[in-house]
Amino acid sequence: MLVKILIVGALAIGLMAAIRDGRVLRDAGLLSTCSAVTVNGTSDPTLFSCSKGRLDGWPSMTNQSCNLISVRPKHEYWRCAAPVVSSHTPNGNG
Repeated sequence: MLVKILIVGALAIGLMAAIRDGRVLRDAGLLSTCSAVTVNGTSDPTLFSCSKGRLDGWPSMTNQSCNLISVRPKHEYWRCAAPVVSSHTPNGNG
């Protein structure tokens, strides 16, 4: 009985850690994601393609000195004044 409780507790802690990290939610399409766009075979660190998340909607990169340049049905394209180096989501939820 105690072993079952410990296993369930360990699984719950692992699930909470995975959700807090955010990768699981982004991979499932629940959180918005942005990535650098490749232009002419090279990655442009100032041009981003963002996709909408089911929970948080479209990301806003205006707080990182970026301007929205194009809106498509599944992607938004942003141009930033300088390369964005960040380990969290653009809308500050990560």
